[in-house]
This record gives sequence, structure tokens and C-alpha cells, in this order.
Amino acid sequence: MSDDHSDSTANAEWSRRAFVSSAVLGAGYALAVRPAGAAGIRTDADGLSAGAVMIPATGGEIPGYAALPKQGGPFPTVLVVQEIFGVHEYIRDICRRLAKLGYLAVAPELYVRQGDPSKLADIPSILSAIVSKVPDAQVLGDLDAAAAWAAANGGDPARLGVTGFCWGGRIAWLYAAHRAGLKAAVAWYGRLVGDHTAMTPRYPIDVVGELKAPVLGLYGGADESIPQETVERMRAALKTAPVPSEIVVYPGAPHAFHADYRPSYREEAARDGWGRMLEWFRRYGLT
Repeated sequence: MSDDHSDSTANAEWSRRAFVSSAVLGAGYALAVRPAGAAGIRTDADGLSAGAVMIPATGGEIPGYAALPKQGGPFPTVLVVQEIFGVHEYIRDICRRLAKLGYLAVAPELYVRQGDPSKLADIPSILSAIVSKVPDAQVLGDLDAAAAWAAANGGDPARLGVTGFCWGGRIAWLYAAHRAGLKAAVAWYGRLVGDHTAMTPRYPIDVVGELKAPVLGLYGGADESIPQETVERMRAALKTAPVPSEIVVYPGAPHAFHADYRPSYREEAARDGWGRMLEWFRRYGLT
């Protein structure tokens, strides 16, 4: 079998998975979080253009979800980075909430080459079968591709921001060190330190000196997966960062306190964090 044929076969398989994943974008909440999703906040799409999109990326197209106002533009753009569960209903709703406020929000499916997390029944299975196989370099490249897609579809490339949740919170920090011209980033309870591997060679604590955009980190004081010692280490490191960045800790809040479809949801912290995110975006030029 020739290399050309092998590449063609791989790309065809990727395209097939992308099509399947695009269909999944309308399937509600990930299996691993059901039935908790029944309580999630629901934002309608009135006045919006919202739905599944295909984003040109390295080697082929990847699916995603985008929402933006039907009228006006170009709009400030926010890349929304998924939790480990992929672009399920909670992430799509975040996109619609931002679009209602005048943003173009796009969430690319960042695991599509490795698999579909929405069909796995528990978090350990998602971590071992999919997340552990996703390289940071691929993710950052796909976010660049999503930014390019947005610029060609109603977004203002001069007003680009990023926000991410849990797994995506860590990526938001990394993207702020990667992307020249990024205006602002908001990281919701993303891990700050960890084991350095071929897939995850660096963590936020390692890239403080390379930050290109101001980052707001939002963390829970009772988050058992992110020790407060690491949060304080990051806070201290940010004093030498080349851009103004800060961390807010909500005492008593657990991990995923913004995830309104899960028992971890804490309304007061979630609302305050959302308001701080919007103010951060305004302060640093998205609106």
C-alpha cells in the first residue's frame, strides 16, 4: 500500500468520523453526565444563527458548533473550549449565551480524531480511551483553525478571545501563550500543573512567561482535583507574567461549579464568574 493511499484512507476515515460527530452535536448531553443534564439551563436560538458547522483544519475538516446574531457583524469572537465530555449541550448552550450578548461563539470538536466521548458512560473511560491520546499541539492548531473559520464567517479577527471549562480551562491558558493577537482568555478550573508527557508537554505554570493575552482564572476553593497549593503557586508566578492576569477563588465551590447540568453547580459562584468573564472581555478589547 502506498503512502498516498494510506493518507487518503486515513483522511476518509477522519471525514467519516467528523460527519458522525457532527450528527452527535444535536444529541443532548454526554452519556457520562446523564440524567443530571435534565436540570441544565436552556438558552433558545431566537435571533441567532446557531448550529453544527464544519471547520477546515490540518488534514481535513472537523465539526463544531457555532452561534452568532443573525443581524450585524463582524462580531467579536470567542472560542469555547469543551470539557472532557466534548461539545455536548452545555457547551452549545454557552455558545448561544455568548451569541445573545453579541459575540460569535464557536466550539470545535477537539477530540474528533481520537473518538466520540459522548457515548462513553463514565469519566475514567473517557480519560483513558480518548483524552489521553489527544496531543496539545493538535488542539492548539484546531483552535487556530476555528479562529480562521470564524473570521471568514462573520467574526472580527481583531477581537478574538477564548474561554474553556475543566479540560478546556487548561487549554485556555495554553492558548493564551500560543496565539499572537489574542485579546483575552478566561479559564474555568483548568489544571495548572501535571505530568509532562508527549501528549501534554507543558502546563499553565510552565508558560506564564509566554502569555500573549491577559488570562482570568476562575477556581473553586473546595476543588479536590486542583489543590489550592497549585492555585497559589500559579498566582505567585503570574506576578512576573508579561501581561496582566489574575486568579479568583470561590471559597467552598467544588470543581465544575459553573456546570449547571451537574450536582457540582453553585449558582452564586457561577453567576459571579460569568460576570467577571464578560467584564474581562470588555476590559481587554473584545467589546
